[in-house]
Amino acid sequence: MAMTEKFEKLKALQDILTEKYALEEKIEESPKRLVSQDELLTRLKKEYIEKNAVYEDVRTKVEHLKAELAEAEASRESGEKGMDTITTHREYEALDKQITEATERENSVRKDLQKEEKKLAELKEELQIDEAMISSQETELNAGKDTLSAEVTAYKTQLEDLSKKESEIEAEFGTSEEQEIVYKFRRIIKRNSEGIVAVKNGECMGCHMALPAQFANEVHEGDKFLFCPYCSRILFYQASEEGEEESYFTADDTGSLSDFDDEFADEFEDEDDENGDVSDGDSDEKSIDYDD
Repeated sequence: MAMTEKFEKLKALQDILTEKYALEEKIEESPKRLVSQDELLTRLKKEYIEKNAVYEDVRTKVEHLKAELAEAEASRESGEKGMDTITTHREYEALDKQITEATERENSVRKDLQKEEKKLAELKEELQIDEAMISSQETELNAGKDTLSAEVTAYKTQLEDLSKKESEIEAEFGTSEEQEIVYKFRRIIKRNSEGIVAVKNGECMGCHMALPAQFANEVHEGDKFLFCPYCSRILFYQASEEGEEESYFTADDTGSLSDFDDEFADEFEDEDDENGDVSDGDSDEKSIDYDD
């Protein structure tokens, strides 16, 4: 396979990997879309439980006040009936005192009861509203989960198709050296979204840094894979537009590429250390020659 074909294959692989990584990120991030709704539902349920506890306390208090009111009413009525059978002044004073105290107690309890019954009615109405809100939120959340599940399923189907295309292209890079190129290429795309970019008029179109003339000429020749010493992307030559003059910097202007060798190698070694990868010592060379 000629180098021009290999560059085209890498461009196609780049499109596939970019889409694949975007889908993987969507799948990973998808549960977070429902976090706010889930948190709202949890808060509503917690508030409902707390409010319902208050409602039960008030309801119990209302029952006690009703019993107390009934007792006061019974005491008053008993005193009033006893007035019909009194025979002495002493009995009259005792019954009158009973009626007075019972009436006062009855009025006081009735006032408290009306206050608590009003509070109970308000709490009941609020609980009904909260129940409706919780039910609505649960319906909305469940619908969101169903929609999200369908989306994730569709994403996974797309990933399967992309993985097949990815495998087909990668299979065409059969040698160990080519596989190393693809391995680096994948990591570059994951970090920068672009793994292969043009060199136009002596400039890397990925990082827009001017390249040394000798190095830019090697890219122009296109007989091997070369990595940008600044952004690590794979480079291919792209002719300047009509009427635009090619203009390369000299090595004296930009410095020798040997200045970047150690830095470029260290970049991948650091990433391998972080990911626990182990590679051969010569795996970080910046170019690999191929015979067309």
